Amino acid sequence: MAAALSGRRELLVRWCCWAVGVPLVAGAFWWGSPAVTALALLVGVIAAMEFGGLTGLSRPDRAVLAAAVSGVILTSWLAPGHEVRALAAGALAIAAVPLLAGDSTHGLRRLGAGLLGLVWLSVLAALAPLGATALALFVAVSVGDIVAYFAGPRLGGPRLSPLSPAKRWSGTLSGAAAALGVLAALSALSVPMAVAVVVGAPAGDLLESMVKRGARAKDSAHWLAGSGGLLDRIDSLLLALAVLLLLS
Repeated sequence: MAAALSGRRELLVRWCCWAVGVPLVAGAFWWGSPAVTALALLVGVIAAMEFGGLTGLSRPDRAVLAAAVSGVILTSWLAPGHEVRALAAGALAIAAVPLLAGDSTHGLRRLGAGLLGLVWLSVLAALAPLGATALALFVAVSVGDIVAYFAGPRLGGPRLSPLSPAKRWSGTLSGAAAALGVLAALSALSVPMAVAVVVGAPAGDLLESMVKRGARAKDSAHWLAGSGGLLDRIDSLLLALAVLLLLS
């Protein structure tokens, strides 16, 4: 109702996307590990392609990156405990592409971008093992992002970072408070979860902003109505997941 009363087309389009996406995500978690793994694979492949576009990776580089991320996600489901080996195998495959091409001009850049994408996106492998905890984190981060989006411009104050001039500390702190409230309401509040939403989520948003500013791009893609690309929607969740894994 708030989105409709605002009269802003952008908010209506975003609301419609969430109205479709949230039931799909919740349904996957309700179905169990196979469905969550399938969802993580789909998200991982799309995000890898978008990341490759932002960093100027060639099609072979993007394909290998997507395959490497998929390998880590599948390993977490089929062979738990061997994710580090899958990550190492993916890193070797990513390094092999510029090496076999003999690219002395852009090889180092391609390698660095590919390894960053592999480490960043492979945390999606944690979705299935974490189960309901990952779903609670997803809900909290999503609500925090929405609150920060509305609160920052209205409350004003100091800018959060030169990487993202539109974001304010007021919006970030308001979003963090809202995310903590969601975790408490879902009985999922703990020290690792709190650090994940308060520190990891904003840092994830800034990480993607750094990549986009380096690429001189506003969005990671242009296919998702009202949102740009999928990577624009999961950037906060990715680093929040990483922080949760490190602290758990």
